[in-house]
Amino acid sequence: MSSSHLLAVSIQQHFGQIPDHRVKGRCEHRFLDIMTIALLAVLAGAEGWQGIETYGQAKKTWLRTFLELPNGIPSHDTFRRVFAQIDPEAMESSFRHWVGTLIEHLGSEVIAIDGKTLRGSHDRPHGKAALHMVSAWASERGIVLGQRK
Repeated sequence: MSSSHLLAVSIQQHFGQIPDHRVKGRCEHRFLDIMTIALLAVLAGAEGWQGIETYGQAKKTWLRTFLELPNGIPSHDTFRRVFAQIDPEAMESSFRHWVGTLIEHLGSEVIAIDGKTLRGSHDRPHGKAALHMVSAWASERGIVLGQRK
């Protein structure tokens, strides 16, 4: 089994339990194809829905080796609509478990913890303090393991 196929199986195992709220029978693209393309695109540095679509188009031949893609690469609007319906906590939980198994498989490494205060995020008229973010970063792999505000 190729590493690409193993990756797709791993994504299916960890993200397959996230509910797909789209109307059955009216979907042109498989939910797990959308999830897989989005995850790989973001890990490769894509920013925004257009960037995810562009990544998918550029990697279409490779993606077809382990994804079904019955109607090609989804549009940026499709990525946006699908992810707008996903429960953020379910997505975060699935992502954490997925990354945890990747790190177990790839071996131990240094996990950097970083905290930042987002400039301009305070709302003085409404008495709201600035937003503080803490991130866990797998430095050797170059991926964010999680973030909390």
